[in-house]
Amino acid sequence: MTDRDTRLSRRTLLRGLGVAGLGTLAGCTSGSIPSIDDEETVAPRTTVSGDPDVQATLTAAPGTVSPAGSSARNWLYDESFPGSELRATEGDIVRVDLRNRLPEETTIHWHGLPVPNSMDGVPDVTQQPVEPDEAFTYKFRAEPAGTYFFHSHVGLQLDRGLSTPLVIEEKSPHVEYDREYTVVFDDYLTQPPEPLEESSNGGGSSGGMGGGGMGMGGMGGGGRGGMMGDLRPPYAGLLVNGRLPADPATFDVKQGERVRLRFVNASSATAFRVGVAGHELRVSHADGRPVEPVPVDSFVFGAGERYDAVVEATNPGAWEVRGQAVDGDERPARAVLRYGGASRNPTRLSSWGRTLQYGDLRAKRVPEKLRGSPDRTLDLTLSPEMGGSYGWLIDGQAYPDADPLQIQEGEHVRVKMTNRSPVLHPMHLHGHFFRVGDAMKDTVIVPGHMGSVTFDFLADNPGEWLFHCHNLYHLEAGMARVVKYV
Repeated sequence: MTDRDTRLSRRTLLRGLGVAGLGTLAGCTSGSIPSIDDEETVAPRTTVSGDPDVQATLTAAPGTVSPAGSSARNWLYDESFPGSELRATEGDIVRVDLRNRLPEETTIHWHGLPVPNSMDGVPDVTQQPVEPDEAFTYKFRAEPAGTYFFHSHVGLQLDRGLSTPLVIEEKSPHVEYDREYTVVFDDYLTQPPEPLEESSNGGGSSGGMGGGGMGMGGMGGGGRGGMMGDLRPPYAGLLVNGRLPADPATFDVKQGERVRLRFVNASSATAFRVGVAGHELRVSHADGRPVEPVPVDSFVFGAGERYDAVVEATNPGAWEVRGQAVDGDERPARAVLRYGGASRNPTRLSSWGRTLQYGDLRAKRVPEKLRGSPDRTLDLTLSPEMGGSYGWLIDGQAYPDADPLQIQEGEHVRVKMTNRSPVLHPMHLHGHFFRVGDAMKDTVIVPGHMGSVTFDFLADNPGEWLFHCHNLYHLEAGMARVVKYV
């Protein structure tokens, strides 16, 4: 049975006890009109013509990875894990030729980037999947600037290793920096991913995490349903840039530099709490979109979210960059921020300090048309499937057997989400940015235990767009709907 075939099946749900709140991360809208600059709406994205400024050929094929001495067969782009970063400058025309050398069909989704609908890479919604030994050409304009990533959107293929960071450089950054690194957090399987169900239990311990009561529903790395109410694949570890904690990636810096760190959560089922020992983070971008810089010590981001932060290199030494699972008990992912001449043993992160809240984020610009009352409001409930099956629902329906959410071009659409489960859901809307509070994003965490989040978006990119939980296993179990222009 292929990953795609399994989308129609329902899974057994292990339901446990409560969840420590993420209410301070809920992203409640402020209700006030932000005193920020207006941004002209972006015209509907059409398929671009003309010669590409950036061109790449990607081959998706089986390959072997060996982080920290372990070895596993994965599915990779150009034999890299994660894939080699793709870069463009805002306004460039990008062409990527995908060659499928996998035993199954596949696609590429350009996560967060509002590409033309036909380029969005959702199988059987925006394109026919690319069959084995066939090819497909993706072509789009690289705008707006920001930190993104791309990945397969077929079945559970993302959790095999098919993801790559995508950076679109600004022509005029609103923050100054001397050096930059892309920091990709991920979870790591040493076996082919399978849909979660009661038979997935493979031993291991349950556990959340401490650190100020921000722990969230999960289970241990062994794959068991945990006391917090969800299932988790049997991850062998957590990664930074494809490396396990025993063999961490190193980011070299010089004293006095301003270092831009582009953090990407490319995981399939892990929310991370992230901090850098000995250094403050000035968060400058949320999901690629510029915000007024916010000084914090740590942040939490769900699968699919990205944050850029500038670190002032004023504290010589070697320092741990830590990413601890909010919903699992695997050893934290780690990297090292190292000044020249520093020892090889980094100073560990001792405290999470002040953690970023969505309410701290203030976009540099928000579309004028997202102020005031909406033209259409969608009230949605996120919930588990009852009756002993592992399933996740939006308004009581499971994708793909779910009604589309209908909107019209030009509307100001408001989406209200209430989470009637103990499990957080990182909800992602394709093809659009939305306003949550005073920030512009494309992915937002909806906390468990009746957590609620409201976001607003402008219907400026016609087509059919997937709206779904970016926990891959929740998506696979039905937590998605199609937003359809009519």
